[in-house]
Amino acid sequence: MNPQGINIYHSKYSVKETIDYLQVFLEQHGATIYARIDQQDELRKTGQTIAPLEFLMFGNPKAGGALMAQSPLVALDLPLKIIAWEDDNSKVWLAYNDARYIEDRYNLSHNENTPLNLDKLINTILGS
Repeated sequence: MNPQGINIYHSKYSVKETIDYLQVFLEQHGATIYARIDQQDELRKTGQTIAPLEFLMFGNPKAGGALMAQSPLVALDLPLKIIAWEDDNSKVWLAYNDARYIEDRYNLSHNENTPLNLDKLINTILGS
């Protein structure tokens, strides 16, 4: 699996631990957590079963607002999302949209320090 514009990393933690660490780190650094969804639990309610899969929707209204001022359509990809899931081999993965992909998609100016760039966050959390 290698979809265009998506960064995928292996996590040494469980799905729940990965999302827990991300949520705590984001909250400590001023991000707003808009939602945390446990898809495994949600699907269980419908009689379906899947391996663990959770995601966070988060952002920073000030930073996101500046991006939306450049292109209102970027709101289609905001707030940001990060998913963690367990594959058939019990390995845990983490994925999110690549900043450059979003910038190109909405014709935003390229900026290494954009709030869309989650690489440093992920490296900090996963210890990569």
